[in-house]
Amino acid sequence: MTASVHIVGPQFSTFVRSVQLCCEEKSIPYTLGAEAGGRPLAIHSPEHYALHPFGKVPILLHGERRLIETPSICRYLDAAFDGPALQPAEAWARAQTDQWTGVLAGYVDQALVRRYLLEFVFPKGEGGAIREDAVAEARPGVDRVLALLERQLDEGEHLVGDDFTIADAIAAPMLDYLAGLPAAEELFAETPRLVTYIERLRGRPAARRVLVAPDLGRD
Repeated sequence: MTASVHIVGPQFSTFVRSVQLCCEEKSIPYTLGAEAGGRPLAIHSPEHYALHPFGKVPILLHGERRLIETPSICRYLDAAFDGPALQPAEAWARAQTDQWTGVLAGYVDQALVRRYLLEFVFPKGEGGAIREDAVAEARPGVDRVLALLERQLDEGEHLVGDDFTIADAIAAPMLDYLAGLPAAEELFAETPRLVTYIERLRGRPAARRVLVAPDLGRD
């Protein structure tokens, strides 16, 4: 089996960045981009659907192995490669980490990214304007999620205790983008622990290499 992996997907994707963070934290050599087998891969092309039946990213290629879905990819990277553990050894703490990876990849992603952040990045209003009604409709869900994360951080420096885990790798890109919005000060006004947590994540060497200004491919 090869010592390096390839991550299929654009670097601006939050989930692609989560997989990158796991690779960086464990010093796993990797390549990244919209290609597979040395050939360009058009999103939602037949070749893409052959790799992911629902046409999503990221996709992990490791030799002849192919794996989809960010939590599964991150768990595989942690188990298959040497380096700092990204999952607790103790059964209950590991179950909590699994729980939070599922919550983040499902409910939190929907509230923060799909329903809120994407309206600022790829606005769908007339003439490319941000739909303020869509932003207002999504805002209660954002507030609910941020309050949930704030409560969880009462138990440690990271989402599951004091050590960085896969859960933090999934949370970091979403929260980093959210904290970069013009309205961030208002969004995080009631969540001081969360603000400190984001700065802690951003300060990690792996995050400084991954959480960079996105190239959205615009002219």
